[in-house]
Amino acid sequence: VQLQASGGGLVQAGESLRLSCAASGVNDRDYNMAWFRQASGKEREFVALISWRPEFKYYIDSVKGRFTISRDIGLNTVYLQMNSLKPEDTAVYYCARDRQAFSTRVKKNSAEYGSWGQGTLVTVSS
Repeated sequence: VQLQASGGGLVQAGESLRLSCAASGVNDRDYNMAWFRQASGKEREFVALISWRPEFKYYIDSVKGRFTISRDIGLNTVYLQMNSLKPEDTAVYYCARDRQAFSTRVKKNSAEYGSWGQGTLVTVSS
């Protein structure tokens, strides 16, 4: 499967961005999808997950209440709406697909994801 991430850019603190991740695989709807981010000099960090059952979503504490993950099954696209952005949100953001279909676990380890988008840079100035 191929994942194409887009939507990054340069914004000021407090502003919003929406990232998109278009998938091209078969039966993508059967997989959990996640967003990770990697700041300069730091390890890749799990940010949010949306289950193959779209009503289930999971966020790390630092983005709860500010970020919203969603998916459009018909467009085969996952989104990350980011509001009230902070300078510490600055990173390259990656979308990823779980290796396993119909998984019921929240996986925060990047090794458990088999397909990755190319990354899109988000820069938040203070």
